[in-house]
Amino acid sequence: MSRDSKLRSVLSAGTPRRRVMTAAALTPVLAGSITGAAVISGDNSSSHSDDMLEPVVTQESDWEKVARALGRPGDMRREMLWHTAFLRDDLEVTSLGYPITSSLALGTHVSFVRYNDGSTMLMGDLVVKEEELNGVTDALRRNGIAQTAIHKHLFAHDPSVLWTHVHDHGNDPVRMARGIRAAMDRTSTPPPATPVRPELDLDMAGMDEAMGIEGVQDQTVWKYSFVRRETISESHLILPPGLGSTTALIFQPVGDGKAILSGDLVMIADEVQDTLVALRRGGIDIVTLHNHGLRDEPRLFFFHIWAAGDPVRICRGLRRAVDTTDVVPLR
Repeated sequence: MSRDSKLRSVLSAGTPRRRVMTAAALTPVLAGSITGAAVISGDNSSSHSDDMLEPVVTQESDWEKVARALGRPGDMRREMLWHTAFLRDDLEVTSLGYPITSSLALGTHVSFVRYNDGSTMLMGDLVVKEEELNGVTDALRRNGIAQTAIHKHLFAHDPSVLWTHVHDHGNDPVRMARGIRAAMDRTSTPPPATPVRPELDLDMAGMDEAMGIEGVQDQTVWKYSFVRRETISESHLILPPGLGSTTALIFQPVGDGKAILSGDLVMIADEVQDTLVALRRGGIDIVTLHNHGLRDEPRLFFFHIWAAGDPVRICRGLRRAVDTTDVVPLR
């Protein structure tokens, strides 16, 4: 069976009927199954040559040495991503007067993916204080890890922090993990903490109805995720669904049923202006417009966004903005 005829079952496996119906309302539903090596296809797959490398399914046990090198556990996501987080619980950041939790916007995240030639790709996003940035940059450079973006996700915030995206590809994932560990050792990032899951003072049912999908609780926040429907590649590497191409919309309760939103929307160039208009019509503020990668195909752009107030109202505006982009819901 050709790659063009195979469908990304990782997007549909185990998805509740409501979510599948919602995906149909946004874009044509993808369905099907794959076995063995994970093969991903999409509308632009014909643009990829046969020498493109494809991600394969791995097990958590495949990444034990990487976890030891990083000094913290991880988890498998969508069968192909081994993911771990370094939450910046050491920071007490406020933005526009609101305290920001690590689950909302202060989490370093790195993912590792195995490819069908035996190589591994690293992709991630590191949260660093301004005074930590150049030390982190030096550590990454010494360990052969590239930086692909440096920017901010929040409006005026104190203390000031930055987000730097990282990328590497090679045959030694343990070396990559040691490089990330060396970079994070240049920061005050604390050891892993026990996850918390408090009751959220939010109308999640009303928010879900407005968004048209079910959100999920991620520690102290309520989150919606969408992924680009077409195949995305970075240079000669096909990316698993959701890696480097996710719309993430995250709500943190702030009392009295209200919330602050911090999120980012992924777009191709032709969608940027329509998405901008939809966001502003929905009363949602745009923080930044930028890229995360250097050689992605199709070229991806990201709006980092902010809103505060009634989360159901915010979700209605978000849904209209999401509908301007070619995405499907992702758990």
